[in-house]
Amino acid sequence: MKILIATEKPFAAPAVNAIRQVVETADMTLTLLEKYTEKAQLLNAVTDVDAIIIRSDIIDSEVFDAAGQLKIVVRAGAGYDNVDLASATAHNVCVMNTPGQNANAVAELAFGLMVCGVRNFFNGTSGTEMKDKTLGIHAYGNVGRCVARIARGFGMEVYAFDPFLSAETIEKDGIRALSSAAELYSVSRFVSLHIPATAETKNSIGYDLLISMPKNAMLVNTARKEVIHEAELLKVMDIRPDFKYLTDIMPDCHPELSEKFAGRYFSTPKKIGAQTAEANNNAGIAAAEQIVDFLKNGNERFRVNR
Repeated sequence: MKILIATEKPFAAPAVNAIRQVVETADMTLTLLEKYTEKAQLLNAVTDVDAIIIRSDIIDSEVFDAAGQLKIVVRAGAGYDNVDLASATAHNVCVMNTPGQNANAVAELAFGLMVCGVRNFFNGTSGTEMKDKTLGIHAYGNVGRCVARIARGFGMEVYAFDPFLSAETIEKDGIRALSSAAELYSVSRFVSLHIPATAETKNSIGYDLLISMPKNAMLVNTARKEVIHEAELLKVMDIRPDFKYLTDIMPDCHPELSEKFAGRYFSTPKKIGAQTAEANNNAGIAAAEQIVDFLKNGNERFRVNR
């Protein structure tokens, strides 16, 4: 069996070594395609592989057409909107993610952004503290749970909304479950956003939710840029000089936000939520182990397509 790591933005070398150990211990072969610059390189590399490990790389119908013996693709991370699931299913290819492996890294980044924001980007002026402030967690998955854990350490009052979880599931962690996104935003001075980009959620975070947030509100987005209605975000930022937006996914309207709202807006140059040595290792190793388990035992536990 041949497994390909196809990463335009490569794993760190220790993560690759750990993946190789998992693969070779299972008597399988590992090949690498790193820092590729053209899609043709990817298409050529997949022709004879049984499995692919990716990060943010695009795996579409053209890739599936080229990969004649492909059986499984694993996205090393939580999000998988870079994989054409319908095409994967049509080609009888299993697609998995590695939920939870990057969760702590993303949660720590979310809090780093919050601290940076409340301290006015460390510009020497007086900021505020996060203790006793309200934090709303929008989507209470693996990252959301890590955010809640850290927030309790900060002494924050924590709320969460997740339409797919019961209130009992959320509240067993010692935080308050709310019944709607509208309620969450209306009571939360800080909102940490963790929803995926789906047909239902794209452009769903807009004027009505954001304008309802309390005074000196801050939205932190370490999820996906597509969930933000950017025109309506700009409107809120313009109307409310107390509103801050911080993210690690640069929005399409970045130039306008940077020019008009300096001191209230910040974006990292690229998505960095999972960019830690630990997350690199965790996600890569999990991807390799899931592939081996699938190829040897047919385990589809983390399958995301049907």
